[in-house]
Amino acid sequence: MSISTPGGPERRPTVVSTGKKPAAGRPASGAKPGAGKSTGTPRQTAGGKGPRKPITPVKVSQGRSWGPIALFVAVGVLAVAIVGVAAWATFQGSKPWEKRAAGIAGVVDFRAKDAKMVQGGQHQQGPVKYDINPPVAGAHNAAWQNCMGDVYDAPIASEHAVHSLEHGAVWITYRPDLPADQVAKLREKVQGKEKLMLSPFEGLDKPISLQAWGYQLKVDNADDGRIDEFIKTLRVNASVEGPNALCSRGITATGTTPRDDLGNQMPGQPQ
Repeated sequence: MSISTPGGPERRPTVVSTGKKPAAGRPASGAKPGAGKSTGTPRQTAGGKGPRKPITPVKVSQGRSWGPIALFVAVGVLAVAIVGVAAWATFQGSKPWEKRAAGIAGVVDFRAKDAKMVQGGQHQQGPVKYDINPPVAGAHNAAWQNCMGDVYDAPIASEHAVHSLEHGAVWITYRPDLPADQVAKLREKVQGKEKLMLSPFEGLDKPISLQAWGYQLKVDNADDGRIDEFIKTLRVNASVEGPNALCSRGITATGTTPRDDLGNQMPGQPQ
């Protein structure tokens, strides 16, 4: 059909197909605007396998970081423990030494058991018979055993050792067959430390026995923590002649027979 125009009949334009499909979302040539818009029906996936389901956003849970919290708690507990131990040590240190001595497990307080024996002051020449061995008090020789951290490899005379106890020394004794490594540990505790001495002793009923004036503690091995506790509590404190009583210039010889030669004693010093 032709339309008459002033310029003559007008023909309809011829549509030439290019063979290409219109781009997705773009209306085909000649299509009305709005044609092809979604009508609410889910869009099909490629290949016509059905509607594409909407993707639900995945929420990533951050969670609570327990590492710093655990570290903070651990530090807090440690701090409280340190403060508690320090407070307990301060409290213990403030107690009278007699009460601290009574708190040492296994210690025997002969001051409470035999007050007469521990009065001290009795000098006696020659051998002295002791009811307690090693002795912790009683009559003794006028010369004391040197107790400046001396380590004796052979037995010493109890008569001299008891005098050292009266001056505030702690005398550690051990069975002669005590293993060498145990003896070495005892030596480390004693050697070079004033008011301490170490020697073997025959006939002990326990491997190790510690003596201070009026006190005794027997243990099975050199690793027993009560050894250090005994030394710390009773060295010097157990003296009945005061902290200035000498431990130097004493007898340095070994042997269980007491020596009555006082030539090595300083005149005017407590005996």
